[in-house]
Amino acid sequence: MKLTRIDLNSWLLEIAGLRVLIDPWLVDPLVFYGQPWLFSASHLKPPVYNPATLPKIDLILISQGLDDHCHKPTLEQLDRQIPVLGSPTAATIVKSLGYTTVLSLTPGQTDTFGALSITAVTGAPIQGQVENGYFLKDLESGGTVYYEPHWFQSEQVTAQFQGTVDVAIAPIIGQVFPLLGQVIMGSTEAMHLIQTLRPRIFVPTALGEIEARGILPMLIRSIGSVEEFSDRLAASGSKTELLLPAAGETLELQLGSREQLSATDDSDYLFSRE
Repeated sequence: MKLTRIDLNSWLLEIAGLRVLIDPWLVDPLVFYGQPWLFSASHLKPPVYNPATLPKIDLILISQGLDDHCHKPTLEQLDRQIPVLGSPTAATIVKSLGYTTVLSLTPGQTDTFGALSITAVTGAPIQGQVENGYFLKDLESGGTVYYEPHWFQSEQVTAQFQGTVDVAIAPIIGQVFPLLGQVIMGSTEAMHLIQTLRPRIFVPTALGEIEARGILPMLIRSIGSVEEFSDRLAASGSKTELLLPAAGETLELQLGSREQLSATDDSDYLFSRE
């Protein structure tokens, strides 16, 4: 399995023989609600991929209908024949752009693409709509990835998916928005995720090498840091390994059953960086 960090919430995951593009933001700018005065952002460096340089994509996976997950300028430049799976709000937006195959999952529902099983689980409540987190499972190797870009809803998630987790991708730096409160989880919630799901590997998301402008960035308050979370994880005695790929970096993870891996290596996984 390969995992490439593009930037912010955007990832390229190669699993079960498929390339899955997650929450793609590949072209600038990123504007919330079409209002640059409110929030506009650009990459500090060009992303490792743009719509013209992407390898063949087998599936686009979108967690939310918000612009930083369902980025219309990026989606408008991608092949409309690529299947898309998303939350109900994301699916509505993608259908309006003319994509030919758009699947909507609500929490607790599962769909299968070849040897890849995707289960939607309860994510963050955004503007009255519960958005999605996902478990992606390679049905041949058993390797499982959990992706949640906002908030780990522990009771709902554990009820909607049972099984081991190899890789968890979730935030570690909290964000507090005016009037809305904390909408992105920080180190306390991330540690709860680790204690609940016990992933072998934890990879932070929602870390952007970006320039943000407008009123909203001036009002958002961040909670915690990468260093704080790393220290908390080390002090907890957890066996979960924290990996921090840079933007554009690829992690190659050799995942299988825990019994197979423990018989071939002292760690629970093997990985290399590209």
